[in-house]
Amino acid sequence: MPDKPSIVFAHGLWADGSCFSKVIDLLVADGYEVIATQNHLNTVADDAAAVRTSLGRAGSPVVLVGHSYGGTVITAAGTDARVAALVYICALAPEDGDTTQLDQTKFPQTPVFQHIDVADGRLFLRPSGIPDFAGDLPDAEQKLVWATQMGPLADLFTQPVIGAAWKSKPTYYIVGTEDRTVQPELQRFLAERMGAKVTELASSHVPMLSQPQRVYQVIRDAADAVQRGAG
Repeated sequence: MPDKPSIVFAHGLWADGSCFSKVIDLLVADGYEVIATQNHLNTVADDAAAVRTSLGRAGSPVVLVGHSYGGTVITAAGTDARVAALVYICALAPEDGDTTQLDQTKFPQTPVFQHIDVADGRLFLRPSGIPDFAGDLPDAEQKLVWATQMGPLADLFTQPVIGAAWKSKPTYYIVGTEDRTVQPELQRFLAERMGAKVTELASSHVPMLSQPQRVYQVIRDAADAVQRGAG
């Protein structure tokens, strides 16, 4: 049996790489090499480049995992030959050449966007928005999510995305059925469009924090399939 694939993560808005910490612990304990990319949330191109840097550090073919806007990032970066499979967590996944915003306009706006502050050209989530973002976490963990958030440049969602890795790579999608940040119906629409293997969880926007064991299992299923295919 060949070596296990590496796991590379890409986070989204109002988060950083630590949002995957619970799942990382499970994967590392299971013998996987794991890298969490830190996205600056300035441009899609820069964030995709940051992921490609992580791919270069990985010692094996990669299962690339994106949460929320991180789905946009892996959609662009995942065309890299080093990526063997994709896992989307409550994530966005534009068509090649489209913006991150375009698919969102087809569905009602979610409640979280009523709780945004603009500072220095960046969008930050107010404390009042955390229940819509991570409402199934304990209060202390919700406060940690707010404290560690990365705010995107205001135009990030209107930048064209080059590449659509989900058209050519095995793809898995975790739908958060109680998500108040990315519409669950939008998630289902994207998962169907990409032909993904779908897992639905009764979670907020952050199932990797509220249900890490279930998210770990989906990633491990993707990794097992890559490992079998490599054999």
